[in-house]
Amino acid sequence: QVQLVESGGGLVQAGGSLRLSCARSGSIFSINIMGWYRQTPGKQRELVATITSGGSTNYAGSVKGRFTISRDSAKNMLYLQMNSLKDEDTAVYYCNLRVLSHDYWGQGTQVTVSS
Repeated sequence: QVQLVESGGGLVQAGGSLRLSCARSGSIFSINIMGWYRQTPGKQRELVATITSGGSTNYAGSVKGRFTISRDSAKNMLYLQMNSLKDEDTAVYYCNLRVLSHDYWGQGTQVTVSS
């Protein structure tokens, strides 16, 4: 049984930084993609960033240059370093694991940016 647990969300002032973490438990196929998505009330969940098991990354245009996704496969951890945060980054952030076309999701962690 795969489980994803996010942590690190909170309240931060605009221009500040936060680091989100996602801990994975359970065995998975070695070839996979992990990522961060976010959602605000009334809107669809949107991609923030992904990273493959080989280390290739992809970012949404709105966060490119400000956010950095990384993973530590030995520790089964996924991270999202968020710098220069803006009001529009306020959302619930979800950790995602895609393996063999199956998606696993964490419960989400709230990030609130105040101006």
